[in-house]
Amino acid sequence: MRKSPLRPFLARNPFPNALTDGLFYREKMRAIHRIAPDRLLDSPAPPRVLEIGGGRSGLASLLYPGARIVALDWDHSLLGQGPGAATSDHVCADACALPFPDGAFDAVTLFDVLEHVPNDTAAAGEALRVTRPGGWVLVSTPDATWQYPYYRFMRRWCPPESELMREWGHVRRGYMVEALARLFGSRPDRSATFVNPVTAFYHDVSFSRLGERKRKLLYAMAAPLTLAGYLLHRPRTLGTETAFAWRRT
Repeated sequence: MRKSPLRPFLARNPFPNALTDGLFYREKMRAIHRIAPDRLLDSPAPPRVLEIGGGRSGLASLLYPGARIVALDWDHSLLGQGPGAATSDHVCADACALPFPDGAFDAVTLFDVLEHVPNDTAAAGEALRVTRPGGWVLVSTPDATWQYPYYRFMRRWCPPESELMREWGHVRRGYMVEALARLFGSRPDRSATFVNPVTAFYHDVSFSRLGERKRKLLYAMAAPLTLAGYLLHRPRTLGTETAFAWRRT
């Protein structure tokens, strides 16, 4: 079973106003698509995928339609809110103590999860444990140097970064690749950045305190440059966040 083609995958962006307020999420989805393997199994059987922190995400079910998806979240109230909820099994559990046997899944995803987990060493170890040999662990996370707003002149219109970090439940800013290599025992097999210095302006505006009309005006003014920044972005382009893939040995 192959992963979804890029265009229909991006078309399922669950974030409102996908080309303005939600452009950063589209960029994330594209980066995840770039690092995700085309196939998880060589057999016709549907692969098993565990989406850790998948209560409100549902990206795994959009990425691999037809796979057997288990969406896991520690907060029971979040389960079933993602776009792929209807086709996923839901489990309320701790990422640091997964209730599954060794090698139970063909792929495990941690999309924007590790920066929220105090014991990230345990979470990474558990993700590897339940991935079969030859399977994949897919991760997305902000870089450790990430900051909000990206552009200093936007600070007067944006909430303090510390306020957003509390609202989003971050326990750390993010990771550099060396820190992730220590967590997973090796450097990633694949990586792709997203939200570059040009498109970051849309991200600043999206989470600003500006009203809808002012946001729309700024989006329109910056649209030509932002479009170029989006279209020209490559996996190794400078970005504020990154998607990674490890193949389990």
